[in-house]
Amino acid sequence: MKKLLGEERRAFLLDLLKTEGKAITGTEFAQRTNVSRQVIVNDIALLKARNEPIVATSQGYIYFNQKASVQIFERQIAAYHTSDQTEEELNTLVDAGITVKDVTVEHPVYGEITANIMVKNRYDVQQFMNKLQETNASPLMALTDGAHLHTISAPTEAQLDLAEKLLIEKGYLLKKD
Repeated sequence: MKKLLGEERRAFLLDLLKTEGKAITGTEFAQRTNVSRQVIVNDIALLKARNEPIVATSQGYIYFNQKASVQIFERQIAAYHTSDQTEEELNTLVDAGITVKDVTVEHPVYGEITANIMVKNRYDVQQFMNKLQETNASPLMALTDGAHLHTISAPTEAQLDLAEKLLIEKGYLLKKD
C-alpha cells in the first residue's frame, strides 16, 4: 500500500474506526497506512481535538458513537478488591450485560485519575488482562490499595442493579451510606 499523507490518512483512519465496529490498534493503523505508530498517535490526537469521539483502550482505538435512538443507562460504582480479583470483578460485570467504561482512583498527589477500559464481554476482559500481564503493569486501583470507581453502562437499569447485587455478593462493592 502507498503511504497515505495528512488529511487523507486521517480521513481513512476515521472511516475505519466508524465502519469496523471494533478496536483497532495503533500498530494495525500504521501497517494499513504505511506510516509509523507515532504518526498514528499524533493523527488520533488531532482527530480527538476536532471532537471526534475516539477512545483509546487497552485493545486499541474505538469510535464511541452512541446512537440517540438507543437509551443507555449509566452509573458510577465504588469497588474495593485486590489486584488478583480484577478479572473476576470485570467478568462478573460483563456477564450481567454491563460495559465497564473506565476506572477512576483518587491519588494523593495527582488527584483524580481516570483511565478508559471499555470492556463489554469476556473476550475484552481477557484482552485487558493479557495486556496487563504482557506489559507487567498493575491495575490502576493498585495505587489506592484496591479502592476505585467504575463508570458502568447497560441497556437497562435492571442490568445495572443486577451487576451491583452480584458485586455485593462477592464483597467487591463498597456500600452506599
